Amino acid sequence: MEHRHVGTSGLMVSEIAYGNWLTHGHQIDETTATSCVRTALDVGITTFDTADMYADTRAEEVLGRALAGERRAGLEICTKVYWPTGPGPNDRGLSRKHILDSIDGSLRRLRTDYVDIYWAHQYDVQTPIEETMEAFYDVVRSGKARYIGVSEWPADDIRVAHRLARELRIPLIANQPQYSMLWRVIESEVVPACAELGIGQIIWSPIAQGVLTGKYLPGGVPPVGSRAADDEGRDWVRPFLRDEVLSRVQRLRPVADAAGLTLAQLAVAWTLQNSQVAAAIVGASHPKQLIENSAVSGVVLDGEWCAQIDAVLQPVIDRDPARTARQDPRP
Repeated sequence: MEHRHVGTSGLMVSEIAYGNWLTHGHQIDETTATSCVRTALDVGITTFDTADMYADTRAEEVLGRALAGERRAGLEICTKVYWPTGPGPNDRGLSRKHILDSIDGSLRRLRTDYVDIYWAHQYDVQTPIEETMEAFYDVVRSGKARYIGVSEWPADDIRVAHRLARELRIPLIANQPQYSMLWRVIESEVVPACAELGIGQIIWSPIAQGVLTGKYLPGGVPPVGSRAADDEGRDWVRPFLRDEVLSRVQRLRPVADAAGLTLAQLAVAWTLQNSQVAAAIVGASHPKQLIENSAVSGVVLDGEWCAQIDAVLQPVIDRDPARTARQDPRP
């Protein structure tokens, strides 16, 4: 497993990170979850990503138990704050109250004294960004987080947050966006802004919610146990489940064969060809998926293969930067 620096910071992360959204505490039992974590460690993954709201906080608990006893300095554990973790009006968002309450809850569930990156899981349109950054200052200065990051923030807001972080002398080093062969909305605005500021990308959904594995066929029924067959995961995968998309994914098989990779491996490897990407977060419902995906660390794709991928997928690639926009999901 190879490691990369996150942006221009000194922090290094494993090129493949293990994320537990929709799996730990929800899709798979704890025994399987623990096996996945152990396998991740065996293949050299040191970076683990979760969030306080995954499975109503259970995902953090499962990960904390699975990592118990590991040498803490050898791991990069990351979690997030923003989405609801309770019924009250202050149980969500990026207010000072919610951030300071949430970090303590996350550390307790993860069984650690600190996280390596503490992510703002979404931009909060109802809280002044100055309040949010000052709360992150207290989290970092108290030793509860080594670095901070943002997730799914527009470029202009990232610039403001970075300026405030510099003024407060806290390390905003990372952005966590969705990114894949099919979803490239960050390329025109977010990635250039982050590159200028020294902020690295730790991306999620490199296989487009499983669509780039090729397991979904045009006109077919989603496989049992797949994300498209799951009540919670269905909404995330639905935008990609168009026959036009699925048929073009099948046309990538010759490229994968030429590279000696599976379709899933090709998809993950493609994201790592971007020099601004420090790590690709992969999920897993079975240890063998981690073994497969971790094998692409260090893989270099031939330029011709990348050109073929672009040619095949061009009509169905989403590049609209407006997809990364401020949202206000609260009533």
